[in-house]
Amino acid sequence: MSRVGNKPIPLPKGVKITVGEQLQVEGPKGKLTVPIPPGIKIQEANGNVQLARESDEQAALHGLTRALAANAINGVATGFTKELDIVGIGYRGDVKGRVATFTLGYSHPIEVLRKKVGKTGATGAKA
Repeated sequence: MSRVGNKPIPLPKGVKITVGEQLQVEGPKGKLTVPIPPGIKIQEANGNVQLARESDEQAALHGLTRALAANAINGVATGFTKELDIVGIGYRGDVKGRVATFTLGYSHPIEVLRKKVGKTGATGAKA
């Protein structure tokens, strides 16, 4: 029994799904598609998306497809984020404009140029 595959996916407001040969997910942040392997069925009911498999041979694909669908729904609804946790005494990170500067115990600070996409860093500074 796949615990991951049987868990329902809540469908946020503003997100529309279309089930065909692929699962198409549309939301305020964009549009994504998820391939549906043979033997996996997708149904929408009561604001949730539920996946089911025909036999136990598709158990691994059942959980995988559910995880891919959940990530696609989350991506078009709220977008993806990447967080960095710096652990240790004396380690720091700072963002000034598009340059992220890290002091990580080396003889020099490490500077990384961030992409210009309108994302916000942990310090709240816009890139």
